[in-house]
Amino acid sequence: MADKVAGSKRGLNAGVQVFAAVALVAGVTGGVWGLSRVLPKSGTDEPATCADGHGTAPAKRVSGTQLCRALNRADLPALLGTPDEHARTADGDDGWITLDGGTRMASPEANVTLKTYCVKLSASEDRFSVSQGLDLLPKAEPRQILGHPAVLYSDRTTTLTLDSGKAESGPGGVARSLLVAKDVKDGGGSFEISVWRQDDVAPDDAALFRVAELVLPTVPGWKSG
Repeated sequence: MADKVAGSKRGLNAGVQVFAAVALVAGVTGGVWGLSRVLPKSGTDEPATCADGHGTAPAKRVSGTQLCRALNRADLPALLGTPDEHARTADGDDGWITLDGGTRMASPEANVTLKTYCVKLSASEDRFSVSQGLDLLPKAEPRQILGHPAVLYSDRTTTLTLDSGKAESGPGGVARSLLVAKDVKDGGGSFEISVWRQDDVAPDDAALFRVAELVLPTVPGWKSG
């Protein structure tokens, strides 16, 4: 997982929400995305579509663009409980993370932002089982998604305030995340869906589960049964 930025409903000068989550086992964190990739686009009120991915996905592995197209579905606002909204930004990224010891691992992910919610979908090809997340993630709870082992946990966001070219950070709201095994045997590799709000209100767990149950089966690499 990597730090991500989401546009605040209060506007740029009032602040934007940064999802501060630590990479599972990897021991590294990413940088904040550029504001042009996460703030609402001006001059149009049409739902955002997925742009071409940033970076290059390894062959035979899911790409950031594929994750974006799976996540940015027409009914996403309804699944989140905000049916009158639409995607303001949608983006996929084919980044990499460096593990302890120097091993590089593909870390594709996608982010979709609405007026109320931000949603992130990422994929991991590591050898660790999701069940190990119970010991590594704060206050993690075991769950199942469509028969796949999963872990539900919380993290905090950080409010990034930009004023006269200066940036200041402070405590923000809560992000809720589901780490889900790619197969029912939990043999390594996972998908993760995170939701957080543009304000300080806690996200709806029911919305997170609705998104996971409908989005994950459409992602390349998901193994049913």
